Amino acid sequence: MFRSTWTAVVTALCIAFSAHFNPAAAQDRRVPSSPAELRLSYAPIVQRVQPAVVNVYAAKVVQNRNPLLDDPIFRRFFGVPGQQQEQVQRSLGSGVIVDSSGLVVTNVHVIEGADQVKVSLSDKREFEAEIVLKDSRSDLAVLRLKDTKEKFPALEFTNSDELMVGDVVLAIGNPFGVGQTVTHGIISALARTQVGITDYQFFIQTDAAINPGNSGGALVDMNGRLAGINTAIYSRSGGSQGIGFAIPANMVRVVVASAKSGGTAVKRPWLGAKLQAVTPEIAESLGLRSPTGALVASVVPNGPAAKAGLKSSDLITGIDGQTVDDPNAFDYRFATRPLGGSAQIDVQRSGRPLKLAIALETAPDTGRNELVLTARSPFQGAKISTITPALADELHLDADTEGVVITDLGGDSAAANVGFQKGDIILAVNNQKMVKSVDLERVASERQRLWRITLLRGGQQINVTLGG
Repeated sequence: MFRSTWTAVVTALCIAFSAHFNPAAAQDRRVPSSPAELRLSYAPIVQRVQPAVVNVYAAKVVQNRNPLLDDPIFRRFFGVPGQQQEQVQRSLGSGVIVDSSGLVVTNVHVIEGADQVKVSLSDKREFEAEIVLKDSRSDLAVLRLKDTKEKFPALEFTNSDELMVGDVVLAIGNPFGVGQTVTHGIISALARTQVGITDYQFFIQTDAAINPGNSGGALVDMNGRLAGINTAIYSRSGGSQGIGFAIPANMVRVVVASAKSGGTAVKRPWLGAKLQAVTPEIAESLGLRSPTGALVASVVPNGPAAKAGLKSSDLITGIDGQTVDDPNAFDYRFATRPLGGSAQIDVQRSGRPLKLAIALETAPDTGRNELVLTARSPFQGAKISTITPALADELHLDADTEGVVITDLGGDSAAANVGFQKGDIILAVNNQKMVKSVDLERVASERQRLWRITLLRGGQQINVTLGG
């Protein structure tokens, strides 16, 4: 009797103390008040969510060539035809149905280069799937189930900005290919920006067990809503060590919206400014107590930032009421804003706080003139494009960067064999400046004894001389 009374008193005090300091949170989150509550089960959530989580199987055909086949003597004695043998490579991951029509979200790295993609539901049925959209910048891909008109169970998105460290979450996927598996844990950290997995480095960290095969699977909250897409783990052994990373639902929502609208690429707001991190030295020079925020390094003339009044050396500290700790955090917050309207950013200029409204509009992307070079030259087989503001934004280049960028390479092309890489920016060829893709196409079609090439790779200028 005394024990139950004392337990009730302590519980009431705990709840009252929590409610006093955070009334809203107290209504949603509390410590278990009795042993009976510790015996509660996640089964109702799992039963509701599990049918919307799928397994994704991707297969691609690669040419596997034995070097001995190049030896005519070997072929003569063993009668082996000098041709490449095909080999099928398979990858396994997870996915989440996010629309009842059969739209599935997974990771790009799960289906990258796939010739065939299959999706297996929790009830063991399999469907062929087509790739609707791939967004390498966020490592998210959207698939659509083929040849079906039924309605599928789908997960709703939660507002990932409302998640808190300590919230309980469930991870559902297909680790190591053993079959659909559920693990539970808590959100260990939010806004992890130094992970280095995607362009938008802003991840939910969880200690729910995530292993190879979980990629593309669901991280769900206690309301059974999608909190994120499990993407990567930190591990020295290859298995779960309690540090997993998920792409927040608000970023997933943007990619899915682009797929639903029929787009083949994700449209995001363009800032029109280059940002840099605040180092301790910069913080000291600006009189800041700590090195936080995103420092404006340069502003594109006539871009959204310039029109809003943003200037070089301004320090961005927040956007729409949310604190910005570094450029990665700002990139994520800005990229997840819906197009149209404006975003209000908090700025410090010469120690004075300012509020600026920046229009949420896409970067100009006309004039890419993407083409594949076919003429016999060191560039043969390279897919090239004129650098537009939109492409410069994708490649994290200064908006005034001029040149022709290699956007893709044929696997056995002359350009690949010479050593060109995707992302190389061709600045000049034989002392002729390359501004547009047609400039490089014209030069590549001319017969040359020597090719003197100036290119930009990883921010470093390289000069190369090749024979004709």
